[in-house]
Amino acid sequence: MNMNKSIFASFFMFLIVSCIAGCAASETQNSKTVGMTETVTANEGASAEESDKNEKGTVVILATGGTIAGAGEAGKETGYKPGTLTVDSLINAIPGLTDISNIKAEQICNVNSDDITSEIWIELANRINEMAQDENISGFVITHGTDTMEETAFFLNLAVKTDKPVVLTGSMRPATAISADGSMNLYQAVCVAASKESRGKGVMVVFSDKIFSARSVKKVSTYNVMAISAGETGSIGVVRNNEVSFYEETTRKHTVDTEFDVKGVTKLPNVQIVYFAVDADPEMVKYAAEHADGLVIAGAGAGEFSEGFIDAINGFDIPVVISSRIDDGIITQDAVLCDKTVAANDLSPQKAAILLRLAIMNKTTTKDELVRLFDTY
Repeated sequence: MNMNKSIFASFFMFLIVSCIAGCAASETQNSKTVGMTETVTANEGASAEESDKNEKGTVVILATGGTIAGAGEAGKETGYKPGTLTVDSLINAIPGLTDISNIKAEQICNVNSDDITSEIWIELANRINEMAQDENISGFVITHGTDTMEETAFFLNLAVKTDKPVVLTGSMRPATAISADGSMNLYQAVCVAASKESRGKGVMVVFSDKIFSARSVKKVSTYNVMAISAGETGSIGVVRNNEVSFYEETTRKHTVDTEFDVKGVTKLPNVQIVYFAVDADPEMVKYAAEHADGLVIAGAGAGEFSEGFIDAINGFDIPVVISSRIDDGIITQDAVLCDKTVAANDLSPQKAAILLRLAIMNKTTTKDELVRLFDTY
């Protein structure tokens, strides 16, 4: 009886040990299976995420500073310091931005736009031309101060060699102001740069829900959040939420169709703008001519000025372009007061100066050649 009990106990212990061992083996196997499943799922998730990234493409944000990167006393619209925040700070402040596109950011400079130089323009154009070769990049956004935004936009419109969207934006209020407008403008600019519909439209400016062409855009107010406009020609499209709608486009040559290439260029020729007003001293325009490669006259009305200015200009051997201090309107070639001068068409003095600088860079300086350029661009 004791022997039977001993045999039974031994058999019982064998069953228990076998069960425990079996359970342990089963648990180990289950653990390996779960781990494998999680690994596969993670890989599938990564693959899906990678596919989503490739589908969205990448928008490159090139930051230059300005009010959009400005900071000051909380709530105030004035007295701030432009070019304070980095591009990463601007991006991180906008929820949902990466849902529109993958984002790559570079800080080109961080300055007030009144301190933008032609060297920075050249750097921007060459950087865009270089990066545009990457098929994964769908477009570019440049954050910029509003004071000279129209000039940078027009220069890039003539010097960039890609049909991928290049969009400038900024703000009228610093990031620390109540109801700052920078985040919305940057979000909408990314929407436009990421849109396939934006391709081939030339350089654009996006501001306060509207899309403007670089040729016509201008600043029209010192304080209004809708300070960016386009005068007589108007906007070419609008942005609502993340929807981009175009209604017009420029007919003037731009980007890939221009004759201007700044690759290898380090500095643009010196062109000065002289503003005419009552009692403006002709010695002023003579001085400017002595220190410049070309001149633009911001004349009154349809590009007019005094007899003293006419006498001085007729004696110059450098190219002179006639624009107007008036916001809207056109100057025709048959209306210029000096035979050797060239009408700026409807370009503002500052934009006429940009085209003249590029013309001189290309050694395109005769009157007939310049007339052709101002009729073309």
